[in-house]
Amino acid sequence: MTARTLPVPDGLDGMRVDAGLAKLLGLSRTAVAAIAESGDVLLDGRTAGKSDKLTAGAWLEVTIPDPEREDGGPPPAIEVPGMSVIHEDDDIVIVDKPVGVAAHPSPGWTGPTVIGGLAAAGVRVSTSGAAERQGVVHRLDVGTTGIMVVAKSEHAYTVLKRAFKERTVEKGYHALVQGHPDPSSGTIDAPIDRHPRHDYKFAVVAGGRPSVTHYETIEAFRAATLVDIRLETGRTHQIRVHFSALKHPCVGDLTYGADPTLAKRLGLSRQWLHARRLAFDHPADGQWVEFTSQYPEDLRKALDRLTAES
Repeated sequence: MTARTLPVPDGLDGMRVDAGLAKLLGLSRTAVAAIAESGDVLLDGRTAGKSDKLTAGAWLEVTIPDPEREDGGPPPAIEVPGMSVIHEDDDIVIVDKPVGVAAHPSPGWTGPTVIGGLAAAGVRVSTSGAAERQGVVHRLDVGTTGIMVVAKSEHAYTVLKRAFKERTVEKGYHALVQGHPDPSSGTIDAPIDRHPRHDYKFAVVAGGRPSVTHYETIEAFRAATLVDIRLETGRTHQIRVHFSALKHPCVGDLTYGADPTLAKRLGLSRQWLHARRLAFDHPADGQWVEFTSQYPEDLRKALDRLTAES
């Protein structure tokens, strides 16, 4: 079991328990409904049903059951609609991850995973790493789409793990952030750690882990700016935390202070953040390889709406 205790964010005010908690916790709506029906969702100390409404600032207590599978066992092979394999060879597989998919199984997550999807497609990955995350050398948030590399051979796992640690991998993202960052291009160098009050998110914290984000403006719209981002480090939620700290959160990212009205107007139910590019020395021969991903439909439509407004 995993217990989560936190106040209801302003952006979820008035939403149903199942819809709001699915967005907040990265779980499927069905999973949240089951948790609520078990009496494991409390609002200000009272049991909340799946159709009850959330109130901003109310104290939320959720007990999340562990995944129903044997500890240490391999992740279940479940097909992942919308996940495509861009490249595959003896050492690596490059996937284009859709929204709503985790990199690997974890406590409380009952939705689809990249590793489970690859297993369902018959792709054998490295056995290095913990059983539930074998082959995984880096991750994308459930609500972030785009390019991911998974190691197939033990050699590739070792080489890629080292490359990510030594920061020789080039990780490029595109993000749509609220307002207009000033300067229009720059570097955010601010340490990140767990949020001091809310354990479900991260924050810029003195004494946190060094975190560096480089960005350049691609296009400025009336209400938001499309930026190209290169990560020097790879902290959890790094881009989301850094731009939130600048008061320019990713559009649609209600967890980190985005405007829910703008998100609704653009048809977004998650943060506008996409892993656009990944480049590294191939673990087999050291040759430089580069892979890119196109915007998925929800992000493209949001841009089109912004363009029409500007």
